[in-house]
Amino acid sequence: MPLYDDLEQRALIAQSTSPAVRAALNTQKLTAYIGFDPTAPSLHIGGFLPVTMLMRLQRAGHRPIALVGGGTGLIGDPSGRESERSMLSLDVLEQNVAALRSQLERFLDFGGDRGALLVNNAEWLGKLDLLGFLRDIGKHFSVNAMIARDSVKMRLEAREQGISFTEFSYMLLQSYDYLALFDRFGCSLQMGGSDQWGNIVSGTDLVRRLRGAETHGLTFPLITRADGKKFGKSEQGNVWLSDKLTTPYDFYQFWLNTADTDVIRYLKFFTFLSLEEIADIERKLVEAPQAREAQRILARTMTEMVHSKEATLRIEQTSAVLFDETADWRALSPDQLTEAFASSPSTTVDRDRLGTPAAELSLLLSEAGLCQSKTQARRAIQEGGVYVNGKKITDIAARIAEPDLLAGTFVVLRRGKKTFHVLRFGAPVS
Repeated sequence: MPLYDDLEQRALIAQSTSPAVRAALNTQKLTAYIGFDPTAPSLHIGGFLPVTMLMRLQRAGHRPIALVGGGTGLIGDPSGRESERSMLSLDVLEQNVAALRSQLERFLDFGGDRGALLVNNAEWLGKLDLLGFLRDIGKHFSVNAMIARDSVKMRLEAREQGISFTEFSYMLLQSYDYLALFDRFGCSLQMGGSDQWGNIVSGTDLVRRLRGAETHGLTFPLITRADGKKFGKSEQGNVWLSDKLTTPYDFYQFWLNTADTDVIRYLKFFTFLSLEEIADIERKLVEAPQAREAQRILARTMTEMVHSKEATLRIEQTSAVLFDETADWRALSPDQLTEAFASSPSTTVDRDRLGTPAAELSLLLSEAGLCQSKTQARRAIQEGGVYVNGKKITDIAARIAEPDLLAGTFVVLRRGKKTFHVLRFGAPVS
């Protein structure tokens, strides 16, 4: 299927600058770019959608450019923000740029004459002189039109925040990026989230004014959740691509917990499964939603793509044990346990307490903050709401002892369905 048609059927097109974009994507070989904001040392999963858009371009024979904003990152994009970003130091920004470069290189093919390009806009923005930029570029921008942009208008209407000239100038810099990439690489398509529409249109207009050339713009929708909550956040915060910020296990679980109302849309947005395959998955979802097969496919596909098949297999093996009430958690290795509960709160407990009154479950529940008092803890145990290593405990006098330890160190407490706390029993007190 031609690329534009595929994107359209996946609901990945929000706006395009003209009907010519369809013909250009379907019949020509374009050079196209998307910008990435280096405000963090990793992309989060919301930022992974632009990566997949570049991957789709490349698979269709186009040349993708990943533009890392080493220059614009010093300014900050006001789009979609209610207040001004905190300024990053140059050292932090350079570290973030290097980290994003490393991530992007995993998903795009940079080999050959038409291989992907990874470019930092600090290469040209850092060399601009103010007077020349205002004279040659600034004169093509109407302040009237700039303040009419939604991203600026929202900030101007918020009197307590407003917008600084620094952020106000961002549109000029992003437009200049398009001009620089057009001149250097013949880039004729800029893509981005729908909140970038104003900046993208300004860029195509600048290229037309200064080079007399027609270039294109295309936006994809901002990702939302059916329940209205922000996409890309778990109970622990942002979900990142970096395994140093989000463990592969938590990454997998995020996708596995996708609502039925969202899962098919995310399969279309993020994966390279064919539309026919996704339609078949959707039919099975309607027939047997309780099986959650669509969520398993989404979680497996995304984790394999971002991490590895080996990591995904390990996670699925861990999950099969943790979510089986009849399974023995002792079957899990220390690494599997550490990964699975890395984001859960934990407490180190003296090993000498094992098997003694100081290891009464009610006391440990209270000390871990899962219950406010021993009395409340005993009541929770009696009501069947307390689990140790996945097993329900109903004995209010139960104690944690040596045989309860997982991998010789861990005990996992759970109250209710999702509230965990890990006890780590250290060396005995001498």
